[in-house]
Amino acid sequence: MGENNYGFDTLKVRAGYNPHKHNYAVSVPIYETASFELGNTERAGKLLSFSELGFIYSRVSNPTVAVLEERVASLDGAAAAVAVGSGMAAVTYSLLNVAEGGGRILTTQKLYGGTIDSFNKLFPKYGIQIDRLEESDNSEAFRNAIKEDTKAIFIETISNPNASIADIETLANIAHENNIPLIVDNTFATPYLLNPIKFGADIVIYSATKALGGHGNAIAGLILDSGNFNWGNGKFPQFDEKYHNLRDKSGNPRSILKVFPKAPFAFRVRLNYLTYFGATLSPFDAYLILIGLETLSERVQKQVSNTEKIIKYLESKDKVSWIKHPSAEGSPYKKLKEKYLPKGAASTFTFGFKGSLDEIDKFIDALKIFSYQANLGDARSLIINSPKTTHGELTPKEQGLAGITPDTIRISIGLEEADDLISDLEQAFEKAFI
Repeated sequence: MGENNYGFDTLKVRAGYNPHKHNYAVSVPIYETASFELGNTERAGKLLSFSELGFIYSRVSNPTVAVLEERVASLDGAAAAVAVGSGMAAVTYSLLNVAEGGGRILTTQKLYGGTIDSFNKLFPKYGIQIDRLEESDNSEAFRNAIKEDTKAIFIETISNPNASIADIETLANIAHENNIPLIVDNTFATPYLLNPIKFGADIVIYSATKALGGHGNAIAGLILDSGNFNWGNGKFPQFDEKYHNLRDKSGNPRSILKVFPKAPFAFRVRLNYLTYFGATLSPFDAYLILIGLETLSERVQKQVSNTEKIIKYLESKDKVSWIKHPSAEGSPYKKLKEKYLPKGAASTFTFGFKGSLDEIDKFIDALKIFSYQANLGDARSLIINSPKTTHGELTPKEQGLAGITPDTIRISIGLEEADDLISDLEQAFEKAFI
């Protein structure tokens, strides 16, 4: 296609797919097959030595999934992408890949509850320590917290649930000064609202379950390799390891850096973690995400517009004590929003409910349009009491450090009429205080 010459909306519909190579099918076919014919022994030898790229077994790669990978990589300007079975698999594989063998990950308290819980329960048992900053809006705090064995800085570009915005460019510079990568979870923003790679991010992660897919019908994750970081700088010896299955024609083992110099991070995730930990994305789910991507811009534009209208309504309610979103009055993130998110700061935010916990329950139970569920970025508007659900794994102290107070309610705005959503909230407020 000469994809570098096309705009975002053309790429989201067409990137990574050539109908001529798929029996001229207009829609990306679902290759629902476990394995692929190798053709002959000569071709098998080329495939298994990576001298020719192709499909062998769907746990490792699949044509439908490959289109999704190439399409999202094109949208983000990445060198390569790996699709996996969930957003959490994307987070886990990325951090294991960068800190394999031991080391530290520098991050914040402002993360999805499941991510924080995995940091408490899982990573230390693999020799990976997590350093979480309390002053996450202070860039100098990141610089001062980097240790000799710190392997990466990890952040969410827009945090879950309170929509804090990270200063990506500054953090990327700090990371690179210390020869470590910046890894970002860009789930809330999607590449439509924010391209972290343009601001120096090295690895971009998505829970494609959310706004990328946008319809709440598939669980999926993506890991994107910018191709810009020097993994051979001496701090990441795992990338210099020589593998027998990467041997050259003479039978000499080679390293990931030697065989895949343009995107070694992505290919190492695929060859090691996806292959052997096995969080494979099914072809059918990849197809569903591809269908969702085709309307990404249109969906997110309306969701942003609806969100701003709902926030203005909530700002007028005496039963709302605060709102956390960069578009809200008094938000400390307005300058960062102007720099990184001029088209809007996504459609998920929190507000403080001025009432008892019982009244919060009455309010949620009284809603007729909003769905009470733990997803976000959906075509439908969703609501959840985060302290008890999405961040229920956190201790009261951890919730406090993350800015999640007992009165916190998280909303994800969908594609319904904004006036209908406002009416639904209004009647729920009335019923909560009867």
